[in-house]
Amino acid sequence: MNDYPLPTVHATTVHMLADATAKAPERVALICGDRQLTYAEYGHCVAGFADELVKAGAVGNRVVLLSGNSIDMAIAMYAIQAAGGQAVPLNPLYTERELRQIFDDAAPTIVIYDSALHETIAPLLGGREVMHVVKLGGSDGRLLDEWRDEENIVLPFPAPSDLACLLYTGGTTGLPKGVNIEHKQTTFNLSQFQALVPTRADKESILCMMPMFHTFAMHCCLYNAVYARSTLVILPRYHPEAVLRAVEAQRITILPAGPTVFIGLLAHEQFSNTDFSELHYCISGSAALSEQVLEQWQEGTGCLVVEGYGQTESGPVLTFNPVRGIRKPGSVGFVVPDTELQIVDVETGTKQLPAGEPGEIRARGPQMMSGYRNRPEENAATLRDGWLYTGDIGEFDEDAYLYIRDRKKDMIIVSGYNVYPREVDEVLLTHPAVMEASAIGVPDAYRGEMVKAFVALQADSTSSEADLIDYCRVNLAKYKVPTEISILEVLPKTAVGKLDKKRLRNI
Repeated sequence: MNDYPLPTVHATTVHMLADATAKAPERVALICGDRQLTYAEYGHCVAGFADELVKAGAVGNRVVLLSGNSIDMAIAMYAIQAAGGQAVPLNPLYTERELRQIFDDAAPTIVIYDSALHETIAPLLGGREVMHVVKLGGSDGRLLDEWRDEENIVLPFPAPSDLACLLYTGGTTGLPKGVNIEHKQTTFNLSQFQALVPTRADKESILCMMPMFHTFAMHCCLYNAVYARSTLVILPRYHPEAVLRAVEAQRITILPAGPTVFIGLLAHEQFSNTDFSELHYCISGSAALSEQVLEQWQEGTGCLVVEGYGQTESGPVLTFNPVRGIRKPGSVGFVVPDTELQIVDVETGTKQLPAGEPGEIRARGPQMMSGYRNRPEENAATLRDGWLYTGDIGEFDEDAYLYIRDRKKDMIIVSGYNVYPREVDEVLLTHPAVMEASAIGVPDAYRGEMVKAFVALQADSTSSEADLIDYCRVNLAKYKVPTEISILEVLPKTAVGKLDKKRLRNI
């Protein structure tokens, strides 16, 4: 594990962009549809919009960004941070109710949003101290490439200790909680990621179809492309045919995606006709990738998939299977440089457990969040004695490769026995008829909880609930076998492609 030295760490992502602009000014930086920018133009646009934001009061304040995938989204993210603001990228699919909760907590002074969202955003602006509003795109909005030829605006730089982002994630109370991330935490983690999953300078073409407001896309696409002075190809949204066309037409070398994307592409009729020869590697994150899908993808494309693990609070990357080195199917790899990871007992969180024994994952390193905004109780529970308690259940093997077993809160206790839903999912996914699977715990008067599973089957399957339960009986201890399996046409997903267990529990 110590054979992977830490590569260059930039002071901030803005310094990183300035470096790319100076070294590769004519290289194409961004492509989205028929729009594109070179690195020189990218830098001009960021400097121009940052100048506007500084004058509007961004310094030291929070700037909400509500935008779909676009060149404007990329410019705005860098410009907010260059201006000394704290970027608050949000899901453009959120309802007014969901956004109101976040606006109340974040108290933004500037709001940037797609013009198509005006009816949702307008009611949220009244009664707030919002000093500047920017509407993007559409018939009445702006395009942020208006400064592409402007060479006379100086790019401002934030300090490494300044807050770079406020990233909202789910809270135990049901309310979203904002994760404070500093510039130095972001850039250090990017270099840690590069140690295990290196990009080739000046050579990569990275495809981004994942929502850019999400930390996975920001890290593996938006920042990663600039780090390598390479091209970021942006798709406004995920559609399997559009992805397959882009992979071939844009000679994509790096494809970051969630498991549902790999599943969808494998099932598409154009998959077998697509030229994947330029793909260098694929990155899987955001949720667990089954071993079956990983093997099918690698066999079908000839391209390796590296799976990693992390969370918003951890920068986000904690572990990865290395591009150059041993990769273990089913594992999320080993810990990135300059980070400690331990498996501890779920009861006290203080007893370190040996290899092969599952427990809660805790981590410490320079990339960990500064804390949750306005959440002292959450901070006390999550940040203890210098450790970030992830709430995830995992175990190490004898080579220190990490295996994720489940979320601590999703653990099912059946008659006093711990059942990790992911283990049940993995067994179901090895059945040839099963395309997707997700197990949850449901109350049971006798056993405390019982296991219930939801599956989506392959299109031509005739397997029944009884068939699948029998299959589980052969492969799982009795107390782990689902007492009920519901067959759905498709399993519900969140906006970032994760299986939506909350909705499953309400079915």
